[in-house]
Formats: sequence, C-alpha cells, structure tokens
Amino acid sequence: MGNLPPFTLPGFDLPAFVHATLDEDLGVGLPGGGVDVTAASVIPADARFSGVMDSRDAIVVAGLPIAAAFFRALDPEMEIELLAQEGEAVPAGTDIMRLSGNARALLTAERSALNTVQHLSGIATLTRAYVNAMGETRARLLDTRKTIPGLRHLEKYAVRMGGGTNHRMGLWDAAMIKDNHVLVAGSVGEAVRRARDAGVAEIICEVDRLDQIEPAIAAGASHLLLDNMDAATLREAVRIVAGRAKTEASGGITLATIGEKAASGVDFVSVGRLTQSAPAADIGLDFDLL
Repeated sequence: MGNLPPFTLPGFDLPAFVHATLDEDLGVGLPGGGVDVTAASVIPADARFSGVMDSRDAIVVAGLPIAAAFFRALDPEMEIELLAQEGEAVPAGTDIMRLSGNARALLTAERSALNTVQHLSGIATLTRAYVNAMGETRARLLDTRKTIPGLRHLEKYAVRMGGGTNHRMGLWDAAMIKDNHVLVAGSVGEAVRRARDAGVAEIICEVDRLDQIEPAIAAGASHLLLDNMDAATLREAVRIVAGRAKTEASGGITLATIGEKAASGVDFVSVGRLTQSAPAADIGLDFDLL
C-alpha cells in the first residue's frame, strides 16, 4: 500500500478537509452534482492507471500525505509511494509520488491533490528562500495570521516544512496589541496593562517608535513587534530592550532586505507573504493505462 505514515496536525481534521474539498469539486448537494461527469462518461469503471507526480521546479516539498489522502478517499486500495520527504529540497524534474489504482478515482482526486501540494510546496519553497536569505544570524523567521480562511493549519505546517517558525496560531494563544487597540486604550502602556491584568500569559505589543518601548516593557509586554523600522532603528531598539523582551522585526520585509534586518540583533523576523501570496509550485501528475 506504500510508505504512508499517519498524518496528523493538532486542530486539523484531515478526513473532513478531504471530503469537503472533494464535495466542492464534485458539486455535492447541487442540482446534477455529486459526480465527475467526464471520468464517469469517458473512463470505464474498471480501468486502472498508474501515475507519477513530479516537480517541474526546484522546490521544498510539502503536502504529499494530504494529497495521498485524496486518492485513498476515492480508492482505499490505491497503491501510493511517497518518493520525497516532507521538507526536502528537490531539484526540478524530481518524481515525488508514485500511484496505481482505479482510473476514475485518480482522475477525480487529481486536481484537489495537486492544488494542495502546489500551494503548500510553494509556501515551503518561499519560506526556505527567506530562511536562506537571513544568513548566519540568531533570528528566526516567523509567519503571520495572513492565511487563507480554512487553510491556516496547513499553511503554517508548510512554513515549518520550509524551516520557518509559527507565530500565533490564532486570536486565542497570545495577545497582540496593535495600533487600533492602543487607540481605544489611550496608550501603549495602558493597553499592555489591561492585557496583563486580564491574566494573559504572552503579550505581544506592536511599537513603531522607540519611545514606546519602555512603556510597553514596564507594563508587562513579553514580546515587541518592531513595526516598519529600518535596520539602524532596529539595532537601537534591540539595545534599548536589552533582553527584557523578545524582539521582532516586521513590515515590508523582502528577500533583499531580510538579511540586514535579521542581522540587527532581533529575535524574530516576520513575513506575511509566506502564506499570503507565495506562488504555487509547478507540479504535475502524468498517468499511464495499466
């Protein structure tokens, strides 16, 4: 049946995701829906295909076990062999999955499986590029909450496969005080104090000026998001913080600028583009009749 270890992510229901995605493609619940009309009309029910999924780009692989789940959902006896490891960097032209099974099942699941691997491998590949551009610094690369609704767990998984680190998973696991929170509270210090008094364990506070650093730390911030600061200002911010809180460079960071900002001494650099707009990897799936 192939080398398919169990795939689980905390908070993510893989079977539900697979079935909802296939149902969307098949039009389940819509008039005339619930069937792949092309495969059902053209391909004999007992026809069998073998196939190879390959990368046309140099990529960092992510999402193969999820793709396998799409095929197995339609043909539980599908023979599947993963030819690359999650998080592995492979050159263009690399075969990454081999399949054999019912032809209709393969064709019906093909697009959902490819969409997933292309998207997640694109995120992992872009993440690896940013990690490499940071050079030999102590800083770690963070993602953000700029994710496609419903795909956060998968997209943040892909960031990890690319060598990045996850920031908050959502609104529940840390407070992040930004300008609109400060606007209502009246000041950085007051906003942080309110979160502290509410018993929040981790308090991240965005600051865009150096004079906001001391009030934020004094009020109890454990992590400062240093927003849209150039490298020289980041270095000064790190000096002022002096290890009393974690520091994160954020805002407008590109592959061209991340090295200098990571070298400023910050603990983290966050990049929204990792999940917001990573280009899909060029991955294909070719079949042969058995």
